[in-house]
Amino acid sequence: MGALGSDAAVEAADIVLMDDDPLKIPEAIRISKKCLRIVKENIWFAIGVKVICLVLGALGIANMWAAIFADVGVMILAVLNAIRCMKS
Repeated sequence: MGALGSDAAVEAADIVLMDDDPLKIPEAIRISKKCLRIVKENIWFAIGVKVICLVLGALGIANMWAAIFADVGVMILAVLNAIRCMKS
């Protein structure tokens, strides 16, 4: 555990409990599943917007400024979406 474990165990561990309460493991699993879902949402959203912008650019509908705006907009939305992890 975090408070009583050795430094080598803390360095090698994937998860470190900072207090001696093993009942927090299910909470850590719940938070990790929520964060992984948000990461997947961000990845699919970013890829989707980039593909749409690529297709529109190939058809001559979207120009370079639209692509830059889409890229920066997706980045801002992904960061705002990732902030939801902090509420867990």
